[in-house]
Amino acid sequence: MIRMRTITAAAIVGLALVVGTQAQSATASVPHFANCTALHHSYKHGVGRSGARDHVSGKSKPVTNFAVSTTIYNANKRLDADHDGVACEAR
Repeated sequence: MIRMRTITAAAIVGLALVVGTQAQSATASVPHFANCTALHHSYKHGVGRSGARDHVSGKSKPVTNFAVSTTIYNANKRLDADHDGVACEAR
């Protein structure tokens, strides 16, 4: 009986370690950029969340060729100055 508990406890600890490692590696792979210049090196026209539309004023046309990635956008949301769902939009 004690042996069965020990094996079960070891299996639970091992499973927790595997799940924890996978969660860390998934989080670590999302790029965080210091500013828009750094983001533009990887994403020339910016990054937007799914379904986002560039907000424009006047007669300028919205940027439509930005990369769509909600995960990357959320990691860099602070770079979205006009809060339209597109960070660092550029022509």
